[in-house]
Amino acid sequence: MSQPKLVYISFDIVPAPKGAAIHIEAFTRSLAEAFGEIQLVTVSPTSKGTNAKEIWPGVIQTTLPAIGDTLINRVLYFRTMLGVWWDKRRFDVVHIRSIYEGFPIAINKQQLCDQLIFEVNGLPSIELKYRYPKVAEDRELLQKLTAQEQICLEASDLILTPSCVTRDFLQKRGVPATKIRIIPNGVNLNIFSPSPHLPISPSPSPFHILYFGTLSAWQGVNLAVEALALVNRDFPAKLTIVGAAGSTTNSQNTRYFQSLKQLAIELGVGDRLTLLPPVSQIELVGYLQAADAIVAPLTANDRNLIQGCCPLKILEGMASGTPVISSDLPVVRELGVSGEHFLLVKPGSAKAIKDAFCQLHSDPELANKLAIAARDRIVSRYTWQQAGEALVNSYDELKIN
Repeated sequence: MSQPKLVYISFDIVPAPKGAAIHIEAFTRSLAEAFGEIQLVTVSPTSKGTNAKEIWPGVIQTTLPAIGDTLINRVLYFRTMLGVWWDKRRFDVVHIRSIYEGFPIAINKQQLCDQLIFEVNGLPSIELKYRYPKVAEDRELLQKLTAQEQICLEASDLILTPSCVTRDFLQKRGVPATKIRIIPNGVNLNIFSPSPHLPISPSPSPFHILYFGTLSAWQGVNLAVEALALVNRDFPAKLTIVGAAGSTTNSQNTRYFQSLKQLAIELGVGDRLTLLPPVSQIELVGYLQAADAIVAPLTANDRNLIQGCCPLKILEGMASGTPVISSDLPVVRELGVSGEHFLLVKPGSAKAIKDAFCQLHSDPELANKLAIAARDRIVSRYTWQQAGEALVNSYDELKIN
């Protein structure tokens, strides 16, 4: 039987240290291994694109420029370049991640592909306002975004999503349950591993806290800074933040970093906060292993509570052998049990985060117990190999072989 023609298209830069890029790499590698070859079309990090080249075994990547002063202009430019690239191509399966690349494909599905897969990790009608606050006031734009999302959802033959919360949200949008498959994020166990010094001994001074990942508003990173100030009233602690704002512009990253630094100064812990840019996964592991606790203070907003997500930072933290503290939200409870795999705290409460830090600081035995159980949980349920197998099984359901 002939090899199916597959293309995975995403309005993202790949490779990159962001969770989306890590996810895309894992998925395309799995598809290439199962089906022989897959085309990957992503955004160029420069104003020029690149011709097709094999970036990983069987994954042939083409990058297209997305030029413009605004997100809308960049999306429209990318769509135009995607149309030029397409040039009479036809695929058995097109795999999309957003309406940015997916909408023109959905409305021209019959001409472009036999089957369309929509991987819903987040929707602009929910998430965009956190990056661009004025979007929340633009009802016409929100209606257009929602309409394009709905067209993509209805045109898709299969919808993949990483959490039960997101599945339920999509069903409320009218998507049949039979059309949805849940595939949680995973961890590369060859990269993320516990420190050789496990079990954890009583923490030396100061207590080292780590946040890593994007600094988008729904992540609640300011709460980690506020908790840092509170915990320093009881014992010395420091906080390292490794990441970048959820934006493609360096100026926004800089402003967000400055706001966090200013908050720390106002709270009297400016010298206890270290801000670092994104690093590779291999470099990140060193920070994870050196920390006494990892914090993921997700906020209780529509992005996390209604739309849903599958927080990759929590999974990677759990795999690293360092105790994780996170907000008590349904999307996190899907991943484990509080007190067994991590500590969950009241969302939006810096004091609750501080109390969890104190608990770990005073109880090394609990910290060891959480770290070991969390690692076991990841090994048994949340690896990229397992996610890849579920992805290939979903493709097989479409009988594309």
